[in-house]
Amino acid sequence: LSQLPGWSVRPDGSIVVATGNDDALGLYRCTPYNSYGTAGESRPTRVLLKVRSAPGVPSLALQPPPSPPRRPFALQDPPAFTVRPKEEYFQEVGRELVIPCAAHGDPPPTITWLKVGSVGKSSAQVDRNSSLVLRPLIKEQHGVWECTATNQVASVTTATSVHVLGTSPHAVTNVSVLPLLRAANISWEPGFDGGYFQRFSVWYTPLERFPPRAHHDWVSLSVPAGAQHLLVENLQPDTTYQFSVLAQNKLGSGPFSQIITSVPRGKGSSPKHPRRPRALGRFPFPPCAASSPGFPVTTVPPEPPAMTVHVFLSPPRALTANETVRGVLLRWEPPARASVALSGYALELRQDKGGWEVLERSIPGTDTQVLVPGLIKDAFYEFRLVAFAGSYISEPSNTVNVSTAGMEVYPSRTQLPELLPQPVLAGVIGGICFLSVAVIFSTTAACIMNRRRAARVRKRRQGTSP
Repeated sequence: LSQLPGWSVRPDGSIVVATGNDDALGLYRCTPYNSYGTAGESRPTRVLLKVRSAPGVPSLALQPPPSPPRRPFALQDPPAFTVRPKEEYFQEVGRELVIPCAAHGDPPPTITWLKVGSVGKSSAQVDRNSSLVLRPLIKEQHGVWECTATNQVASVTTATSVHVLGTSPHAVTNVSVLPLLRAANISWEPGFDGGYFQRFSVWYTPLERFPPRAHHDWVSLSVPAGAQHLLVENLQPDTTYQFSVLAQNKLGSGPFSQIITSVPRGKGSSPKHPRRPRALGRFPFPPCAASSPGFPVTTVPPEPPAMTVHVFLSPPRALTANETVRGVLLRWEPPARASVALSGYALELRQDKGGWEVLERSIPGTDTQVLVPGLIKDAFYEFRLVAFAGSYISEPSNTVNVSTAGMEVYPSRTQLPELLPQPVLAGVIGGICFLSVAVIFSTTAACIMNRRRAARVRKRRQGTSP
């Protein structure tokens, strides 16, 4: 470095280049060492230079002299954030949320936003200031978002957490089951509560192993407030059980957790060691959990082949949607194959490419149509159907799309009071009350006047009598 004017090394090992020129071009590696030696050199770093024309000299008229002077250069700058988003944002569902993010560099960086863990294209927008715009804010946009600034030199990222308030709770995570003597201890980590106090319930059922068994229900146990575990007792030893956890708040139920399979121990039996999850073609399922088919399943060692039951249940067929004066009418045909008796259907929907939710979970197995009221105007819906046979669930049917753009709103009975704004509804109720009081008052006054008139008439008659 002593051969290069303006170059120096700081005590921390950094290189300082006073004037950037051709000498700065190339790859750089740093090798730390001490009296014991070195662990090797660092990864290479490339220095790029950007040409700047000399001031006052037209670039087209420039003629290189026999001995051209060295042209000045400037180092390109990696992106650096000038505006960072806050660590957390809290906003109600349906509102607008704008999260700023800006950076500078040479060349100017490109700003991109991505939701961590999202699959497919996000519905979020980015405005001209590179800010993230969530309009309207939906439940599925809850989570961690990353803002990334990228140019030719480097890429830098910052993150923020978005909390969507006013929704049903999110699914619990990290569910584990500890098999005990004729019991099992279930524990989990709560998901976001949607802005309201949430409670949990544990659902369990024995796994069907011997046909024929027409139907058995899942048993649910309430969890004490604030607890994140529950001991389920009085289980049959050496019997395979399935467990799932459901979160609920004042707005409704969230999705079921993943289903965990475990075997309670009997006297003299040793604990089963858990195995890695494996996919099952058909598996028993909580009746409300149809909104999330394909849960990962943790299984115990497989049963002998002689005890394995193969259940065939094909999905409902030919699902169609038709507009009626009362709502959207869905029709379908029963499954083509079912090795056990069909017990019912569950209807799932999602709005504007959001997450699948259960709309109706108790459709009788003999029905082949259902009416869906209460759709929101100017929205896009998708519907699909799953079939239940005992404790087994089929794959989803074909998906039908329904757009309510330009259609009338079909309110359900539970939504009728919401059709009028609260001030208007209060005015209507107040007017009805005032009218009722006025009618009562006028009726009472008329009765009093009639009595007085009748009394005067009687007095006159008495005065004129001999």
